[in-house]
Amino acid sequence: MMTASEVRVRYAETDQMGVAYHANYLVWCEVGRTDFIRQLGVTYAEMERQGVRLAVADAQLRYHASARYDDIVRIETRLTATQSRSVTFGYELVRVAAPGEPNGVRLASASTMLISISPEGRPVAMPSHFRELLVSGLGVPD
Repeated sequence: MMTASEVRVRYAETDQMGVAYHANYLVWCEVGRTDFIRQLGVTYAEMERQGVRLAVADAQLRYHASARYDDIVRIETRLTATQSRSVTFGYELVRVAAPGEPNGVRLASASTMLISISPEGRPVAMPSHFRELLVSGLGVPD
């Protein structure tokens, strides 16, 4: 399963040259991740009310081209792995609309690995119902 989300690069997300600040790409990955979970039928807020907390333990990001002010960026999100205590997402960030720029350009590729934690912040196994929900999104044809 793959979900696609879109964001428009805001002026506040850019530097003086109009280029998106590098840390914003991780924020956009979070947009993709929460939309992916929503597509599975539960919101992130509901997941937390059910006692499921996920913390980013690893993030990897490779930049390929710059996003600029007013570009529309598509975040393509896939679940790539799930284990008893962790889940890994993969992302492709692509420019789909930009004033005076070519469209369809891959801007970045990324992955995040999140671990399931207790309210005290200790790693714990994901509740089985949530892990089953995630597994339903793993390996499903796009």
